[in-house]
Amino acid sequence: MSVEDYRKIAREKMKGHCGVYKHCDGADIRICQRNAYGKGIGFGGVGSGQSFKNNFEAVNAIKLKMRVVGDHYNPNTEYDFFGNKLTMPIMGASVTGVNSFGGDEVITESEFCKATVLGAKYAGTIGWRGDTYTYDWDFMPCYDAICNVAEGWGVKISKPRDQEVLKKVFKKYEEGGAIAVGTDVDGCGSTIMAAHQKPVFKKSPEDIKELVNSTKLPVIIKGIMTQEDAIAASEAGAAAIVVSNHGGRVLDYTPGTAEVLPSIVDAIKGRTRILVDGGIRNGYDVLKMLAVGAEAVLIGRDIVRAAVGGGAEGVKTHFIHLQKTLEKAMRMTNVASLSDITREVIYG
Repeated sequence: MSVEDYRKIAREKMKGHCGVYKHCDGADIRICQRNAYGKGIGFGGVGSGQSFKNNFEAVNAIKLKMRVVGDHYNPNTEYDFFGNKLTMPIMGASVTGVNSFGGDEVITESEFCKATVLGAKYAGTIGWRGDTYTYDWDFMPCYDAICNVAEGWGVKISKPRDQEVLKKVFKKYEEGGAIAVGTDVDGCGSTIMAAHQKPVFKKSPEDIKELVNSTKLPVIIKGIMTQEDAIAASEAGAAAIVVSNHGGRVLDYTPGTAEVLPSIVDAIKGRTRILVDGGIRNGYDVLKMLAVGAEAVLIGRDIVRAAVGGGAEGVKTHFIHLQKTLEKAMRMTNVASLSDITREVIYG
């Protein structure tokens, strides 16, 4: 089955929550943006949805330079992530909580976690798992998927809960053999956590240092949108940051991640790994983000749809499609390997 075959299945299953459109752009006419005021944001963006739109539009605005005169070659998309050899610099974002896109009638939380982690593994890359209001110490489907089913092949990103809770979670995943752990600091603005009385907190540089020192695993700080926060996270010892506005789901009217990425790259490149998500839909978009300066990207909504439409096989198929499209984009812009990708690949 093809990517589109699985998308058709997802379109039927996710009726009323996601239209699985050709362009996932957060436009006002989209099903995900038609939620009434006072209700949960579902699969769309917070408030007006402008942050969601800005992610898509910022990536879309970057133009690639086509260079096709030269020797023929097969591009190499292999990527090293903390000593783990991946087939591509593309991983599954830590989207969690099936209630946002249809609930257990569409796919159970356990099935969703296993599909994303295993599908990524089958494609030679990594599925990240997140945190939501339904999770507690007695219900940890992410842990089961990463540490039991996938034998540690995954990354765990937690909401910015109490420090002692986070340290306990980090230790559990360390003992379970996970690749890395972290927290999405922009989760301090999570509407769904607040609605269910699950306390989340802003994290200071001292808090980040404490978390870094609490585990032997690399600690990733996700939800960075400014130079100031990037520098603070880097100086606090973060092994990597993710430039992200949470898919446009926590603060309305933020710029797109592709808009702020250049300044963050200029500030900390070479000191801390820089990853990015937001509005990335295909291999061409991946190349754009790598050209700006990220070393890898995370894909969220499309991997959700692949999991709903085809489970682990759907996720695997989607990742392979992304890799092949990235290969084509690299060949058409005269870059043979990831190390050859610079801002010379794009205009402006």
